[in-house]
Amino acid sequence: MDNFWSSPPVALLVFLALAYGLYRLGGALAAQGEHSNNKHLPYTGGEDPLPVPSVLTYHAFFRLALLFGILHVAALVLSTLPRYITSHRLALVYLVGVGISVFVLTGEEEE
Repeated sequence: MDNFWSSPPVALLVFLALAYGLYRLGGALAAQGEHSNNKHLPYTGGEDPLPVPSVLTYHAFFRLALLFGILHVAALVLSTLPRYITSHRLALVYLVGVGISVFVLTGEEEE
């Protein structure tokens, strides 16, 4: 009989029943508030919810993705440069190129 209660399927059912009982008990003891249309919206501190933000277009999304890709590759390249390089000109040139790319990608978008 000891093996019956310690078997995984029975233990799962016992703990699921316990969790469900605690859930129902908590629901019964909780304060019942009045119905509101904004009840299930994110917390806004008592203010009216903000309007839905504009949707990011594919063009803007890919520009942002390219920007993050360039910055992550730049961090990877610069972090893997050997320390014994006497001249850091290569890293400086690379950073200038990355800076120009970031400047172009973050510039105003022409419509």
